[in-house]
Amino acid sequence: MTKTVSTIVAPEGSLEVLSQHEVERLRDTSSSGLHDLFRRCALAVLNCGTPTDDSREVLETYRSFEIEVIQEDRGLRLKLENAPAGAFVDGRMIRGIREHLSAVLRDIVYVSNEIQNNDSFDLNNSQGITNAVFHILRNAGALKSGSTPNMVVCWGGHSISREEYDYSKSVGYQLGLRHKDICTGCGPGAMKGPMKGAHVAHAKQRFDGGRYLGISEPGIIAAEAPNPIVNELVIMPDIEKRLEAFLRVGHGIIVFPGGVGTTEEILYLLGVLMHPDNADMPLPVVLTGPASSAPYFEQVDAFIRATLGDKAADRYQIIIDDPSAVATAMCHGIDRLTLFRRDNDDAFYFNWRLTVPLEFQQPFIPTHEAMAGLNLGNDQPVHELAANLRRAFSGIVAGNVKEQGIHAIEQYGPYQLHAPGELMTRLDHLLNAFVAQHRMKLPGTHYEPCYELMG
Repeated sequence: MTKTVSTIVAPEGSLEVLSQHEVERLRDTSSSGLHDLFRRCALAVLNCGTPTDDSREVLETYRSFEIEVIQEDRGLRLKLENAPAGAFVDGRMIRGIREHLSAVLRDIVYVSNEIQNNDSFDLNNSQGITNAVFHILRNAGALKSGSTPNMVVCWGGHSISREEYDYSKSVGYQLGLRHKDICTGCGPGAMKGPMKGAHVAHAKQRFDGGRYLGISEPGIIAAEAPNPIVNELVIMPDIEKRLEAFLRVGHGIIVFPGGVGTTEEILYLLGVLMHPDNADMPLPVVLTGPASSAPYFEQVDAFIRATLGDKAADRYQIIIDDPSAVATAMCHGIDRLTLFRRDNDDAFYFNWRLTVPLEFQQPFIPTHEAMAGLNLGNDQPVHELAANLRRAFSGIVAGNVKEQGIHAIEQYGPYQLHAPGELMTRLDHLLNAFVAQHRMKLPGTHYEPCYELMG
C-alpha cells in the first residue's frame, strides 16, 4: 500500500499572499479553473525520486491526493491530503521539495494572471511570445543582471545507462571546477548528473551561490520530476516556451545521450541557429558521452546531415569520452560569446538578439490529425523542416510519457508520420536505434511504439 501524508504547510519564499480571485481559480475544478493543473504539477514535485516516467501512472497511484490553498491573515497555507510520504521526514516536508512546490504555485498563478489573461502580451506573434518568456523568467528570479556569462544548459535523456549518467556527472564536475552554473530540464538521468557533479566541484572550489536552474512545463513534469539538486525551478506554460527559455538564458549547450526528447531539443536548437538572422550568433554546442555512446552520436550526426545538411552540423562539435575537453571547449566558446555580446551591447542574462521564428514558438498539440499532417519533405527552407521534425519528435514524446498522449494512443492507435522515401528511411533507422538501445522508456520497461512511419 502506498504511504501518504496529510498536513498543512506554508510556501517557501515564493508567494506569501494571493488575491481572493487567485485563490478561487486555484480551487476551481472546472475546465477554466487552475485546480487540476496545480494538483498535477504539485503531485509531480512531491513525487520526486520515484522511478517512473509515466505521468498517468503517477496520477493513478495517488488518485486520492488533493491540495487546497488556504488564505489566512498571517499568510498563505497549503492543505495537503494523501501526499506522497517520500516528500516528508518525521512528518515535515523536505525543504527543497517545499521550495519546488512554492515555485509551481508562483508560476501557475503568474502565467494565468499576468501572461495568458493580459492584453499586454500578444501570444500570436514572435515578439510577444519572447516578451512573455522574459517576464516569466524574471518573475521567477532566474535573470541575474549582475553576473557574467557562465550558465551551461545540459540536455540529455532521463532513460540512460549508469555509465552515461556517471559520465554526465563527470562533465558537470569539470564545469563546476571552472565556476560554471548548470541549467537542465530538472529531471533525472542526464538532467541530474551534471548538477550533481557541479555541486561537488563548487564545494571543492568554495564557490558559494552555485546555481542549478531547472526549467520544466506541466506536460512533462510528472514524467521528469525535479531532481533534489535543483535550487531554482521555473515552470513554463508549454514545451515551446521551455525550449526558448533554455536558449535565452544559456551561454552554452551540452547534449548528452538521450532519446526522442533529446532529439527534439537538438532539432529545435539547430533549426533556430540555421535561421539566416542567426548566422553570426555565437553559441557553443557540444555533443558528448562516454566511449560506449559513440555509435549514438554517429547516428544522430548522420541524421542531422541527411536532413538539415552539413551547415547544421557545423554548429556543434562532438567530443567523446573526455569531460575535461568538453569543459574547456565550453569555456572557450563562452568567452567568444561574452566578447560578442559586449561588442554588440547585449545583455548577458537574456539573449534578446536571437531570432526564434514563430513556427518554433507556437504550441504544437500532437493530435493524430496534426501528426499525420506534418510536412516532412525537403521542399522547404531548412529551418522550417527542422521545426516540423521537432514537432514530430515532440509528438512521440507525448505518446511515450505524457498523460494526454498516452490516452490518445490507447484510444486511436499509433500516430502516423508521412515523409518521402530517403527521409523516412533515415527516421526509421534512428527511431529503431533508440528502441534497441532502450532510450524510449526507463530501463526494464517494455516499449510499444506510439508511432507508425508511412511512406
